[in-house]
Amino acid sequence: MALRIALAQFDFPVGDVAGNASMIEAMIATARDEFGAGLVVFPELALSGYSPEDLLLRPSFLADCEHALQRIAASTTGITAVVGWPETAGPVVYNAASVLRDGRIEHTYRKRELPNYAVFDERRYFSVDPDGGDCVFEVDGVQVGLVICEDLWFAEPAASTVAAGAELLVVPNASPFEHDKHAARDAVLAERAKATGAGIAYVNVVGGQDHVLFDGASIVADGDGYVHPAAAAFSEEWLVVDFDAGTRRFAAMQWTEDGDESREALAWRGIVRGTRDYCRKNGFEKVWLGLSGGIDSALVLAIAVDALGAENVTAVRLPSRYTADMSNDLAAEQCERQGVRLLTLPIAKPFEGFLDTLAETFEGRAVDTTEENLQSRIRGAMLMALSNKFGGLLLTTGNKSEYAVGYATIYGDMAGGYAPIKDVYKTDVFRLARWRNTVGDAVIPQMVIDRPPSAELRENQTDQDSLPPYDVLDAILQRYVDGEQSREEIVAAGFDAGLVDRVLKLVRTSEWKRHQAAPGPKLTRRAFGRERRYPISNRYR
Repeated sequence: MALRIALAQFDFPVGDVAGNASMIEAMIATARDEFGAGLVVFPELALSGYSPEDLLLRPSFLADCEHALQRIAASTTGITAVVGWPETAGPVVYNAASVLRDGRIEHTYRKRELPNYAVFDERRYFSVDPDGGDCVFEVDGVQVGLVICEDLWFAEPAASTVAAGAELLVVPNASPFEHDKHAARDAVLAERAKATGAGIAYVNVVGGQDHVLFDGASIVADGDGYVHPAAAAFSEEWLVVDFDAGTRRFAAMQWTEDGDESREALAWRGIVRGTRDYCRKNGFEKVWLGLSGGIDSALVLAIAVDALGAENVTAVRLPSRYTADMSNDLAAEQCERQGVRLLTLPIAKPFEGFLDTLAETFEGRAVDTTEENLQSRIRGAMLMALSNKFGGLLLTTGNKSEYAVGYATIYGDMAGGYAPIKDVYKTDVFRLARWRNTVGDAVIPQMVIDRPPSAELRENQTDQDSLPPYDVLDAILQRYVDGEQSREEIVAAGFDAGLVDRVLKLVRTSEWKRHQAAPGPKLTRRAFGRERRYPISNRYR
């Protein structure tokens, strides 16, 4: 007889202990009554949400989690549930998952491998139990072993759990999305399954949490190492499988597979999900953005509409004396195509006012980037005024290439509460725009994609007046920022030494700007912010 398992690939918001507990209780009943499951598995730290960060330093928060788990356990009958939560034991806290059955907490497993890299700070909050070990329990005649997330990436926890009798490993996860991670994860599951002979059921949380994206994409692997197709990414799903302990194989009963798993499709869905969740979790129903007629703001507009609906998005044109008629026309065309309200607020008068006020102080000094940045800061101030007066979140439109080299104005176009394409290089901005136009209606005019990028802060300006071509710039940045390559390694790869020196200096001297930037969804292993934390004051070259 097969064991039916329900995997709860859902979003469990950070800090919403009461709400998460109520949802978990209801979902346990659903798994039992609607799916006939003998076992239901929730993601890592589902009760508290992942990651609670310094909430874990508050005794009242930890006590609330413990009381909530006791209530969930008391209501769990007729099914076995695995629920992740932060467990307090005297002065220490464990990243734990408890086995709930027959109205009580039957077992509690404590995570053994605590990640402390990239976005993870688990050793800041959690301890490893020196007396802890394997957790194996029986459900419907099947011996089930429990490990948590990072444990699976090491051979020992899985091996020892199977040696203790487990035929099936269940793995609650809070594993962040990043490009190309799925292949590495599948390889790990295949290796662990082959090495142990156990089936593996891996359930991952889904949703955006500030700058981190969780993609779900839960998966099961048979005991011979065959990895089944992943569940839909960035989608909340009930996933139901039957596990045959004799053959160590899974059969899908309810499983929504991913459709398009291309790099662009996953990135788009991740950014949209991150934007929607950031707004929803922070109480914003509507958003604003400055729409210039350029590719970056066009992409952010399309993201915002997909995330929140056209009726909840307002675009604002802020033309200056340097704004081309084409830019105004293209901004209007985008809004018409997507049904978005468009406001037009010229900045000529406030710009003249600032220049008049500063004229005496600036006398004798040539016009330079100061006047260019002033225009951007006027736009930022006006957009923030709209957000303050009418409510709603201001989205910024800068990309990773710009943030890397400081081609963004602090308190100007960097003003805002969320930066949807902060971890998207400019070359990928173009790829995403072209991809989005292949899905449904072409929402971004081709002319926006084809025209040379420009900040339009002076006559006949283009980005390439100040920066190398984006394909060259991004290739250098990917090596330096994402690949952590040295100057010598980049030059050895064939790039001009002078250009490399110039780009690397721009990256170093722009660190202070990035420390003040709005959060944005993480797509790469070295996203600016929590993953790439360089000191502002830094003499290393």
